[in-house]
Amino acid sequence: MVRNFVRQILPAKNKFESNLRNILGYNPGDVKLYKTALSHRSIKEGSDQNNERLEFLGDAVLSAVVADYLFKKYPYKGEGFLTEMRSKMVNRATLNDIAVRMGLKKITLYNKGDNSLKVSQIFGNTLEALLGAIYLDLGYKKTQRWIVKNVIIPYLFMEDLEALEINHKNKLYGWANKNGKSLEFDTIDERLENGRRLFTIGAVVDGEVVAEGKAFNKKDASQIAAQAAVEKLGIV
Repeated sequence: MVRNFVRQILPAKNKFESNLRNILGYNPGDVKLYKTALSHRSIKEGSDQNNERLEFLGDAVLSAVVADYLFKKYPYKGEGFLTEMRSKMVNRATLNDIAVRMGLKKITLYNKGDNSLKVSQIFGNTLEALLGAIYLDLGYKKTQRWIVKNVIIPYLFMEDLEALEINHKNKLYGWANKNGKSLEFDTIDERLENGRRLFTIGAVVDGEVVAEGKAFNKKDASQIAAQAAVEKLGIV
């Protein structure tokens, strides 16, 4: 009985480790650490057993690596451009897509009986947790090289990202909802300029004008205001 049980367990364990090595490209120093990084809270409730703490760490490491990469790649671009590019590179949908294409979905440990998780963005969160584990295992410099080689170069194409437009209003609304803030876009000024109506729209958070945008239609002016607010509030 015991031998049969061992035979059933070992192949599954070896397959997991083999798949993990294929994704990492090296032999992990602490398999248990990586297994924690791949364990969603739907199967592991303890904070020392699921990947939420490692996700927090990996998010910070990824943000630092991306910031360094962009700073060096675009030496003449301003802070606003760099901040927007970073937002495009590390947003949840992008990271989730990368994680699935890397094969993380196949080895993420989660409650497969919960159909909502199968189409959620937990795999992008898992990728961040994996980066946290890589950082603890290899240190910052090797993790930085791993991210550039395995995440940025094969999946994040700078020219495409430069052309991609972000809906800053949606991002700002998402931040406001998450943090319990009220958000409105109010018309602060409207005047004729060169025969056209110029609108000044304010992004108002909890009754305070955080940023303003000007354009010849309200939609564009509110997007400009939202972008300015996102940058001012440091929303990534």
